[in-house]
Amino acid sequence: MADAKVIPFGEEPRSKRRAKRTGPARTTRAKAPLAPVPAQREEEPQTAAAAAGQAERAAATGDGAGQGGGWERKVAHGLNFLRRRITGDYEVDDFGYDQELTDQVMMSLLRPFKEKYFRVEVKGIENIPEKGAALIVANHSGTLPVDGLMLQAAVHDHHPAGRNVRMLAADLVFMLPVVNELSRKLGHTLACAEDAQRLLERGEVVGVMPEGFKGIGKPFSERYKLQRFGRGGFVQTALSAGAPIVPCSIVGAEEIYPMLGNSRTMARLLGIPYFPLTPAFPWLGPLGLVPLPTKWTIQFGEPIPTDGYPPEAADDPMLMFNLTDQVRETIQHTLYKLLVQRRSVFF
Repeated sequence: MADAKVIPFGEEPRSKRRAKRTGPARTTRAKAPLAPVPAQREEEPQTAAAAAGQAERAAATGDGAGQGGGWERKVAHGLNFLRRRITGDYEVDDFGYDQELTDQVMMSLLRPFKEKYFRVEVKGIENIPEKGAALIVANHSGTLPVDGLMLQAAVHDHHPAGRNVRMLAADLVFMLPVVNELSRKLGHTLACAEDAQRLLERGEVVGVMPEGFKGIGKPFSERYKLQRFGRGGFVQTALSAGAPIVPCSIVGAEEIYPMLGNSRTMARLLGIPYFPLTPAFPWLGPLGLVPLPTKWTIQFGEPIPTDGYPPEAADDPMLMFNLTDQVRETIQHTLYKLLVQRRSVFF
C-alpha cells in the first residue's frame, strides 16, 4: 500500500488572508482540509495490520535482525518459550506430539540440513490437501532413516497450510531412550493400523514407508529398486478412513551412507536388523556417521482417491493388491524419471 502523502499549502500574504475572512471564504477553508480525512482514517488500520504482519514474519525468519528491536523481539520470544516449557504451559496430544516444540525447535534444527546440506528440492507439494486426511506413501532408503525426517521437514516448510506429517515408525525407534522421546515430540507413532486409523480419522496427514527395514537396509548395489510393500496394510487403512493416497518419491537418500556390506554377527549381538558397512563406517568411528552431502529431490505424485469405494472394499484382498501395486509402480517410475533428470549425485 502506498504511503499517504501530505500536500503542503503555500503561505499567502496577510492582506489576502484578511480579505478572506468573509463568509464564503470561511466556508471554503472549512471544506478543504476535510476532503482527505476519510481516506486517511480508512487506510490507518490496514497499514498497522500490514506493519504488524511484516514485523512478525521478520522476527520469525530473522529478516528484522538488522532493524531496531529485531533482536529484542527474538530474545523476548525465546524467553517466553522457555518460560512455558519450564512451567509446563504447553500441550501435547495423546500420541505425545508437541506442536510448539516441533515448530520452534525441531524444525529449526532440521531446516539447515534440508536447505543447506542436502539442498532438498520439493515438487508437487500441491498434491497434499490443505485440510483433511491424507496418507503419504514413500520409498525408504539411506541406511539410517534420515529420509523420513527430511520428508516431514519438506511438508512442514513448503506446504501452503504448513501441515505436519505424522510419520509411522518401526518399534525399534521407540525402544531407544532418547530417540523415543524425540520421535514422540515430532508426532511419530508406531507403524500399526490402529494408530494410523485414529490419525486419519482426525484429519491428519500420515506418512508411511512400507519397505521398512528391507528398504533402508538394502545394499548399495540395489539402490532405487523398491522392495516389497508388505501386505498392503496401508491401503486397507486408507480405504477404511476414505483418505487419499499420495505417492512420494525421494531421490538422494540412497547415497548418503553407501552400504557395501552387512555384518550379521554384529547385528545379532546388538539386536538390530542389520549392521551396515560403508566406506566410512565403522572404520572412521563417529566420523563415519556423517552423511555425504548429496542433492535431494522429493516429489509428491497425484493423489489416488479412496473415498469412492464402498465400506466393504477394505476387506477385498484383490482391491488392496491392485492399489498397492499401483502406488508402488507410480513411485518406481517417478524414481526413474528423477534419476534421468538429475545431473549428478551431489549437484
